[in-house]
Formats: sequence, structure tokens, C-alpha cells
Amino acid sequence: MIRKVLEELEKKRFHARASFSKEGKRMAGEQSCQLRTAFQQDRDKILHSKAFRRLKHKTQVFLSPVGDHYRTRLTHTLEVMQIARTIARSLQLNEDLVEAASIGHDLGHTPFGHAGEEVLNRIHLEGFHHAQQSVRIVEKLEDDGKGGKGLNLTRQVVEAIEKHSKGKGPILSTDPRLTASTLEGQIVRISDILAYVNHDLDDAIRAGVLALSDIPKPILNIFGKTHAQRIETMILDVILETQAQDMQKIWMSPEKLEALIALRTFMFENVYETELVQGELKKAKQIIEKLYEFYTKNPDHLLSEMTLSEFTESIERHALDFISGMTDRFAIQTYQRLHIPRSWHTV
Repeated sequence: MIRKVLEELEKKRFHARASFSKEGKRMAGEQSCQLRTAFQQDRDKILHSKAFRRLKHKTQVFLSPVGDHYRTRLTHTLEVMQIARTIARSLQLNEDLVEAASIGHDLGHTPFGHAGEEVLNRIHLEGFHHAQQSVRIVEKLEDDGKGGKGLNLTRQVVEAIEKHSKGKGPILSTDPRLTASTLEGQIVRISDILAYVNHDLDDAIRAGVLALSDIPKPILNIFGKTHAQRIETMILDVILETQAQDMQKIWMSPEKLEALIALRTFMFENVYETELVQGELKKAKQIIEKLYEFYTKNPDHLLSEMTLSEFTESIERHALDFISGMTDRFAIQTYQRLHIPRSWHTV
């Protein structure tokens, strides 16, 4: 059987601290695939999910950009995956695990990026966080295609998805509440920020929000002036410092980590939280709030929209799932359909 051959190859190729596919444990029993390892199966389950396809029409930073070259939540996901695989390969860790977790880490993102998340977290009584919603999607909301709910992923992949998010919190941590127990999961966490600070900086320069000369010189001196130089410098530092830590944890050197934190702070102050970027997102927040208000007050309409016969959880929870799963354009179209009057005409 091909899967068993692949599992044996992992024993020969991987570092002793790697996660081995044979150790992948699922919440429910499932027949093993003859061709693919457990983590390869997880990757394919996520790849073929509806939630993954919707990422192509969800905002990364810039809302509905006119240019074709701005990142979306989907292209961000692919860049995270590429960085994570590069690091995992260099450290002789499990590329399939980091690939699966990378492509699943942002499934729970709302329309309009973090602006939508902020609104739902404020107005929903139990709060909202995209990482927790990503876990909910793979464990409950997506159909596994076999009559069950959820994708029945391995616990290693689910944990990496759950603990990837940082916000303004610590980029690296030894706190088990924040950090995956596997090195592969830790790679996804660091790869996420390496991807977004670099590609968001690239998009901000493209949009004219920033110029290269605006970036503090100490940051440029450490990481480089080009996108490629910065990415390579950061990835190489993660690899070398992790090896220097005897592969006990995924880490960065103090100098590079300090510079990365400075770059993230710079991006929040000069891109993410600026009026230029937040201006249109304020309107987007109103759309999210109005949709939530409408659906929670009109449960029959929500049942129809979600093609459900009855609610299995609170109306608010169903509304949260429905709205957070929308793409930007579907949210806008739905808002227009529900709240904007159409012109009257005769046939």
C-alpha cells in the first residue's frame, strides 16, 4: 500500500522531533486511505471545502481593490503555506502537516477581514474570533461528504489552526495555551506573520499608502529593501535559530524578532489602523451589524437562507455562522437585497 510506503519514508527522512503521519489521530474513526497519509488527507479535505473556496473573495487588507494584484485572504493563505513548507522542509519536519494547517488556518475569517471580525466580536454575546471559527468550520459546519458533520481532521492539524493567531500578542511563545504542541503547528504560527507583514507592506506600497522610504531604516537594514530579501532573511533566521535551539521550539534570533515586532507595529500604525484603510471598512462594519440584526430578528428568513428545517443552536449562533461565512461581495449583495429599495417597474 502506497500510504504505508510514505509513512516508512517519513521515518528515514524526518527529524526525531517531527510529527509522523502515522501518529495522526482523528476525533472519529475513519478508514485509512491507500494513497495518502493522514495529513495529506486533511489537506485535501480542506482544499475541497466550500469554506476554502470562499477565501478568494474575502478581504485581506484593502477592501474590493480595483487592481488585480492585491492580496485576498486566499492568496495570503497560499503564501503562508509556501513559507511554512520551506521552513518545514529545511528542518526535516512534516510538510504535509504544515500545508494542511496553513490552508485551513483562516477558514473562519469574516467578510471584510478583521473589520468584520471586530464587529461580530462586539455584538455577539459570546464574542467571535476567526481562529475559533476556523476550528468550528472543520469540526462542525463543513460536510465531510460521508453524511457526517465536520471534516474529521487530525488533532495535530486542528490544534495548529486553533493556535495560529497572534493579533498584537506575542509572535513566539512557550505558553501552551498559545502555542501548538507540534513544531509544525508552531511553524504555521510564525509563517502567518512572516507572510502578512511582507505582502501587506507590498500591497500598501502598490496602493500608494506607503513608500519604501517610509519604512524605518533599522528595519530595512536588518531585513532588506526588497520583498524577496525580507522574506528570505526572516525564513533563514527562523531555520537557523530553531536549529540553534536544538529543535526544541520554533524560534527567531533576538535581533530579528525585535525587528519583526517593530515592523508589525509600524504596519498597524501606518497601514491597518489608518483612516485611509479604515474609511471604507467603517461602511463594511455597518453592513455586518445590520445583517446580524436582521437575521436575529427574522429567524424564518434565516432558516430559509441557510436551507435549514430547524435551528439546532441559538438563532444568534446560526446568524454568526451564516454571516461570518459570507464573501465580501455576497455580504454586500445580501445587504442591498434586504435594505436597499429596488426601482418599481411594470412589465
